[in-house]
Amino acid sequence: MEVLEAISKRYSVRGYTAEKLTQKEIEALLTAGLQAPTATNRQEIHFTVIDGGSDIAKEIEAERTGGKPSPVNFYYDAPTVILLSAEAGFGWSEVDAGIAVENISLAAEGMGLGSLIIGCIKGALNGPKKAYFAEKLAFPEGYEFKIAIAVGRKNAVKPPHGFDFEKSVSFV
Repeated sequence: MEVLEAISKRYSVRGYTAEKLTQKEIEALLTAGLQAPTATNRQEIHFTVIDGGSDIAKEIEAERTGGKPSPVNFYYDAPTVILLSAEAGFGWSEVDAGIAVENISLAAEGMGLGSLIIGCIKGALNGPKKAYFAEKLAFPEGYEFKIAIAVGRKNAVKPPHGFDFEKSVSFV
């Protein structure tokens, strides 16, 4: 799939089949993330892969919701969730992590997979249990959660969002 085609077809998937990704698929997605540029070539992004439905995913969900039931979990039952962490205090980490998840998202689309970029767990992972989650998720020392992405085989289809070019773009 051409890159511009992947960009035009990609949408946030909020429904996945139960079929697990292969190790080869996961490694291809991680490679796409690792190939993302970083500020000053710092390469400070760390990737933690967890299974959707794992105990740690359930703990994150419970922390996110305050233990209250939610109609959907943060990863919409995707079989794979990749959490990105980076050096706390490095000013460009959010940008670098965002570029990396976009690479993963476009790679997933090109591979016929769906993805959902996730920010809603930031409060849970960087809140009162920050040290606990950092240890459980094998974040390197001094690293903190930045962003995540759920990936799996699509079980929900919707058209990509539209946009108003004239309203959203200025040429100066």
